[in-house]
Amino acid sequence: MLEGFEKSTAAVNGQTIAYVKGGEGPPVLLLHGFPQTHAMWAQVAPELARTRTVICADLRGYGASSKPHGVENYSFREMGADMIALMAHLGFDRFDLVGHDRGARTSHRMALDHPDAIASLVLMDIVPTQLLLDELTTPVARGYYHWFFLAQPAPLPETLIGHDPDFYYASCLGGWGDDGLSGFAPDQLAAYRAAWRDPDTIRGMCNDYRAAIDHDLALDRADLGRQVTCPALVLYGADGPMARAYDVPATWADRLADMRAQAVPGGHFFIDANPDATLAALNGFLDG
Repeated sequence: MLEGFEKSTAAVNGQTIAYVKGGEGPPVLLLHGFPQTHAMWAQVAPELARTRTVICADLRGYGASSKPHGVENYSFREMGADMIALMAHLGFDRFDLVGHDRGARTSHRMALDHPDAIASLVLMDIVPTQLLLDELTTPVARGYYHWFFLAQPAPLPETLIGHDPDFYYASCLGGWGDDGLSGFAPDQLAAYRAAWRDPDTIRGMCNDYRAAIDHDLALDRADLGRQVTCPALVLYGADGPMARAYDVPATWADRLADMRAQAVPGGHFFIDANPDATLAALNGFLDG
């Protein structure tokens, strides 16, 4: 999928984490979101790898990474610990970090828990988890209903999704974008479908959302008042559901001490639909 990238797995933090690695230069880790895999970076990572060492990993519960049982194993703290261990395994104790959606929430937690490891942080199309859950509004509840559907006790969401995973997850991809599924490359869609048809992946993704309510919310409440101190860029889709519901940069202003913000044309999945603008924003920030 990612031409010129080495595909491998690493046994770290008690998990098996799948990843691809390519390029040479300063290290940057790219983390995907729901309901995708590392394949979401297929149009971005090779360009970044012209001047950097780029690692794209599957979060636990997603793609080809391991899918442990137990909701407590899916907090962003645990997911982040996987990635810190992966990068150390690869020889990188400090690196730039880019995350979209669930990967961005994992990245925020990593920057709080492991500040010495994160040289810079890019958060793509999210508002803080604590803010979204504690100050939930009607439009957000309607648009992001999946947070609460997926968090229902097993096996309710797993059973319903399992009857037609392609239909359900395609509704997520198409519903939060700006042009349905037409903005997704066919080979990337094929990679997503292959992953989400696995019942263990369905279970893992549900546990991710259960953990956000059962574990991450308390962690984030405890860290209110703390700031991420490394340089940070907040990227968001100009036409996405977050931009319609929030002043996205304002939601991060008191949580990121050194923040820049930029809107990218497109919806929630602007990385897939508008890779050139995404690359321009990333290069402008990382080169700086």
